[in-house]
Amino acid sequence: MQKPYVIIHTHTSLDGKIHAIDLPEFKAGSQQYQELALYPDKQVFNIQGYINGRVTTDDNTTFYRKPELNEQADPVPEGDFIADDNAPMYYISLDPSGRLGWEKNVVDYGNIDSHVIEVLTERVSNAYKDFLRRMNISYIIAGKDQLDNALVLHKLATVFKMKNVMIGGGGTVNWSYIDSGLVDEVSIVMAPIADGSDEQSLFNAKEPFSKEKPVSFTLIDAKPLKESTVWLRYKVNKGKDN
Repeated sequence: MQKPYVIIHTHTSLDGKIHAIDLPEFKAGSQQYQELALYPDKQVFNIQGYINGRVTTDDNTTFYRKPELNEQADPVPEGDFIADDNAPMYYISLDPSGRLGWEKNVVDYGNIDSHVIEVLTERVSNAYKDFLRRMNISYIIAGKDQLDNALVLHKLATVFKMKNVMIGGGGTVNWSYIDSGLVDEVSIVMAPIADGSDEQSLFNAKEPFSKEKPVSFTLIDAKPLKESTVWLRYKVNKGKDN
């Protein structure tokens, strides 16, 4: 099945955590993480879109707002809805139940406006799909009750013509794509910080989306960045299960 080149690109602490830490070094590392992926004059990956999970989107963008639904809306046409097939960048939100309360159809992050694509399952209500259409937000259907990771990537490659896609978390989404054998590269911008917490890490296995299993990686490159931050790039080694 056709898919883009897939890069997990994440900003972490020394102990692999991906939550915000109130230190100047966190802000410096976060800025460099954004520049490498999204700043037109500094980016290195040439991505056309970046994928985030529903919780990451709510934490950083939609802030747990409720969508403005019309339960009496006329039935929408079946299948996907493409509001913009030629955007300069796409923000791809994995939202299998249809819960995110968008206020606009672009995400302003990393110095670029990205058109929103919602990734839904077949169980999402007609009212939510009507809401997305009224907001002029694209959506694709990828799975009956649970998202099909391979189908998500196939539609991004074939419908939106994406050649390179970044996955930006959270940890459950990151590992589900590793577990599915769909990730080509892992890029880690590691800041010199830690707080000893039990917050979410770079990779988190969670049933039924993924399982625990050993996976190895081969170093592509390691570079020191500003403010004692380190940039690590790894190729994902394909085992017998992926």
